[in-house]
Amino acid sequence: MAGKGFTVKKNWDNPVEHAMPAEARVPAEVRIGPVAVRPATVLAPMAGVTDTVFRRFIRHASSFSTNAISEAGGASPVPDCEAPGAPTVETDISNAQSGCGLIMTEFTSADGLARMRETKRRRYLTFYDDEHPIGAQLFGSNAETLAEAARIVEETGFDTVDLNLGCPAKRVVGCNGGSGLLRDLPKIGEIFKAIRKSVTIPFTVKFRLGWNDSQIVCVELARMAEFEGLNAVALHARTREQGYNGQARWEWIAAVKQAVKIPVIGNGDIRTPEDAAAMIDKTGCDAVMIGRAAPANPWIFRQIAQYTATGKYDAPGVMDRYNMIRAYFEMLMAEEIATRDLPRDGRMGDPVGKMKQFATWFTHGVAGGAKLRAAVYHAHTGNQVLDEVERFFMTRLEPGNCEDSDMADNSENEQAGLADALLVCD
Repeated sequence: MAGKGFTVKKNWDNPVEHAMPAEARVPAEVRIGPVAVRPATVLAPMAGVTDTVFRRFIRHASSFSTNAISEAGGASPVPDCEAPGAPTVETDISNAQSGCGLIMTEFTSADGLARMRETKRRRYLTFYDDEHPIGAQLFGSNAETLAEAARIVEETGFDTVDLNLGCPAKRVVGCNGGSGLLRDLPKIGEIFKAIRKSVTIPFTVKFRLGWNDSQIVCVELARMAEFEGLNAVALHARTREQGYNGQARWEWIAAVKQAVKIPVIGNGDIRTPEDAAAMIDKTGCDAVMIGRAAPANPWIFRQIAQYTATGKYDAPGVMDRYNMIRAYFEMLMAEEIATRDLPRDGRMGDPVGKMKQFATWFTHGVAGGAKLRAAVYHAHTGNQVLDEVERFFMTRLEPGNCEDSDMADNSENEQAGLADALLVCD
């Protein structure tokens, strides 16, 4: 497990199917200090995933109105994008209009942030007005450096700053960052104090149960966070040793909730709106955080909002998946153009590489999706990728050849060497 670097699979290990609780719903709001998170849903920070393009994509894909629920089903992932070839139009979005209440950056090295030039910081800390409220997540092990990085985050205009104590990756743990710090609670206490003194914006922490089953420290750590003035805690209910395998143990989220008065955000094994409601019901947590389900199903936040409001939610069809994939890829290309004139270290990364990376997530569950993944993998430009997407979906949208998107693509052979997983520290 450790030797594999804790890669995140698209599937879950024997997922538990939850029925919708009779009473429990995801709360309409949770307050993290003065920041109102509406609804109480959070996009988890994920390395290599939650850059500004993906964050804005999720915020807009989650746009929700109870009047917009169709009786027949089908959820348009991006406003005003309703037909093949229709332009992607971004509308004004606030957290009150979106099913995703709070979005988070990729985790960022405090050491690197404190040392890098202003132009390079832009690459990691860029965000737009429609991303508020937004939190920046930091990792590291030096209290003074983390405090300085937190000040940079506050000066940049983020709404919250978060400390990563959950990443299980060997390269992070090897520097005593992420979940590596779970073996040194006094050190965590020093870091809490230093960051809390350095910023006035809400300060939160995301952590795991502990290093392994014999070192469960989540309740003690949550109490320490509350004592040191943190505004909320988020628990991924697995140990570092588990990585992303096995079941998340929600009972520990309940234990943390009983131990502190600050908001508790639950994370782990939320794949569906039913899962989100069940976590609230079983743990009493104040909000839910969603990681790998978001790139696999970008509609998840919208579906949760629909389910909370009406008891039902739309399932995406072939048209929805076509619009979603095309919209995201077009946003990647637009961001690359927007940052083209910046110094090299401040530009966005290769959009084509990002398209290939996300093809494995976005086509999961699409009949024949392996063919599209192979075609995308062999493309050399963004326009070539879009052409392949167009070609793939147009054959499925022709009259008499409309395939059900719920038909599973069960092929485990990712053609042309395309990876089946991402390294995601959520």
